[in-house]
Amino acid sequence: MAHVELSLSDVFAPAAESSTAPEFDGFEQWSTTVSRALEPCLLIDLETKVVAVSAAGCELLCLGAPDELVGLPLLDGGLRLLDFTANRGELTEQEVDKIPPLLALSSGRLARGLLRVQAAADTPDATVDAISTPVLAADGVVTGSLTFFSEV
Repeated sequence: MAHVELSLSDVFAPAAESSTAPEFDGFEQWSTTVSRALEPCLLIDLETKVVAVSAAGCELLCLGAPDELVGLPLLDGGLRLLDFTANRGELTEQEVDKIPPLLALSSGRLARGLLRVQAAADTPDATVDAISTPVLAADGVVTGSLTFFSEV
């Protein structure tokens, strides 16, 4: 039979005015995390500019190097999204507004959906599952969106 010993200590309760979080904004913390992540992920700001993207995210989305994308608008940085018809047409502007990273920005809520990404000429298109969440400032205002991707 296992023997378990427990001990109790006083609870640390910070003063109401003090913060236990480092003095960074959440957006900066996410930017650092995304740029170092092994998982395919992407962080964009309110203007839909790429703030950070992981190397795995670039590979999955058929993009260039992460450093080349930072600061570019998401859809002008080489991301080519296709519809799911047999014709493989590019998404219309109305359809693009509903992709998870942009929907999380506009709605302020979690968004999820499948994306068909145009790959290089000699490789098949990629279908990815995208899950996006808005990134909020301390006052609750949406400052960007964070998206994780998984190949389907």
